[in-house]
Amino acid sequence: MEEILRVNGLSKKYEDLTVLDQLSMSVRSGEVVVIVGPSGCGKSTLLRTLNALESIDGGEVVLEGEVINPGNKNLSRVREKVGMVFQSYELFPHKTVFQNLTLAPLKVMKADKKETEKEALALLERVGLSSKKNSYPRQLSGGQKQRVAIIRALMMHPELLLLDEITAALDPEMVKEVLDVVLSLAKEGRTMIIVTHELQFAKAVADRMIFIDGGRIIEEGPPKEFFEHPRTDRLKKFLHSFSYEE
Repeated sequence: MEEILRVNGLSKKYEDLTVLDQLSMSVRSGEVVVIVGPSGCGKSTLLRTLNALESIDGGEVVLEGEVINPGNKNLSRVREKVGMVFQSYELFPHKTVFQNLTLAPLKVMKADKKETEKEALALLERVGLSSKKNSYPRQLSGGQKQRVAIIRALMMHPELLLLDEITAALDPEMVKEVLDVVLSLAKEGRTMIIVTHELQFAKAVADRMIFIDGGRIIEEGPPKEFFEHPRTDRLKKFLHSFSYEE
């Protein structure tokens, strides 16, 4: 698989607090990389720098050979290649589900209206939400909103999909319906970077695990090795804190 994303020496500070500390990583096309780590370690900030939602203080992010930087004149075009799904859904409350899905392709990509609507209906069918196409976000459960948010990102045909703690705001019974959608995308060969606290899900979906602490990558590797044979004391301690959930 060819490399689609490279992060070189990424640094980010908020005043005196270093959030990302010379972090480097790469992602190959079709790979699912799952990032875990304690709260405040820089996971979400990392994702937000990958599509220039956050500025950086050093290093660079390169997607398919093009640098992603808030100051780049080609930012909007490059950013179209990166889809992002947030913990808080970020749906437009005054628009229906169907309008939420079709707005960006029609306005930003100038896509064909008939084809866009056909694709939106097909994706709603796929995630079991065909009956909700004319509903507004306030009429949906958290799990339904998050499934809509995922397929809204897919409507832009991104090369890379970023998922930031997408189940953190959900009730436990709604988590599975969202994670099942992500698992099906992984089986399709979608390139994804996922930040999550759902370790069982991470084991099932990841091609590679990354553990971040203090803005640095402490350890990474295949899921089986990562969970069963952690090399660093820091990762061992982190995984042990979740053992009560097993």
